[in-house]
Amino acid sequence: MRRMRVAAVCGAALVTAVGGVAPAAGAVRGDEAVRGAGAVRGAEAVRDAVAVRGAVAGLAYHGSADIVGDRVDVRFTPHNHGPAAVPDSVVRIRWSQPLEEGQTLPARCAPEGDRAVRCRVGRLGAHDSGERIGLRVRLREAPSEVLLEFDPVGSDGTVDESRAAERQRVLVLDTGDKYYF
Repeated sequence: MRRMRVAAVCGAALVTAVGGVAPAAGAVRGDEAVRGAGAVRGAEAVRDAVAVRGAVAGLAYHGSADIVGDRVDVRFTPHNHGPAAVPDSVVRIRWSQPLEEGQTLPARCAPEGDRAVRCRVGRLGAHDSGERIGLRVRLREAPSEVLLEFDPVGSDGTVDESRAAERQRVLVLDTGDKYYF
């Protein structure tokens, strides 16, 4: 029992030191996580191993957004705060309001349904930043607010549910102000 408590404290300290990535961010589960983290067996040990293993990559998107009428401007830079490289990265940006059809988007971005845009970020090295991405989209209506959600997705378009901690939400009000995230 004492070993398990020590493993839990060490795992929590490592997660905090690496950037506070939540245990749900782990891409490895079960025995593989235990082997990768060198932890002892047991339910708490597996949970701690996933937390340590989950600290490998920490994708985040920092930038600003503003809304004026039916136009939303979003500018952001992708960051990998983790100690391991991400070979290929894609971000899906969802709007709480439907987008106007037929918009021109940057070359590395494409519409996905009526409320989302997917942009290829590419490779991100350990503790690295990617190229700045700027989007100007028009909504079908002019709302008083819009919620943006940034989700890292796989290159095939699927959302990795184990990366829930890397999702970001930004509420933007139609005040003419820039909202930083």
